[in-house]
Amino acid sequence: MNEKVILTRQGYADLEKKLDELKLVKRPEIVERIKEARAQGDLSENAEYEAARNEQSLIEGEIAEIEAKLKNATIIDDGAHAASEGVITGSKVTVYYPSLDRTDKYVIVGTTESGTHDGEYYRISNESPVGRALLYAKEGDTVEIHAPGGVKQAKIVSIE
Repeated sequence: MNEKVILTRQGYADLEKKLDELKLVKRPEIVERIKEARAQGDLSENAEYEAARNEQSLIEGEIAEIEAKLKNATIIDDGAHAASEGVITGSKVTVYYPSLDRTDKYVIVGTTESGTHDGEYYRISNESPVGRALLYAKEGDTVEIHAPGGVKQAKIVSIE
């Protein structure tokens, strides 16, 4: 993985924390489990040993993936721009959907951080249909969102 990864400062810190957990807690735990399983004798029919080795492989893959993301990260400032610039990655956006008579709030983030909800804002990827439609639009603009379920109109109520 050598592609640019867009992260907020919090997202970067969260990845660092997860990496520490994997390296300092999970990795030593799995090494101990492998050691204990080896002590049981014949490895060819040792299910515990095989399961521990598989888990070790998954953990090592996850460590490598997180290290690559951190190495290639571009940090964005959360909402640290003037709303007059329009929506950019890191913006908090309030959107009104006339056809649904519903208002949603989003934070535009990179794909690594998307998919969560903090109780007020949905964290959506800048590469998602909604994220792409909102990018560079300004407060008061109406955008078309081309999603698998069809095209929807959305009006930008506010940008932070």
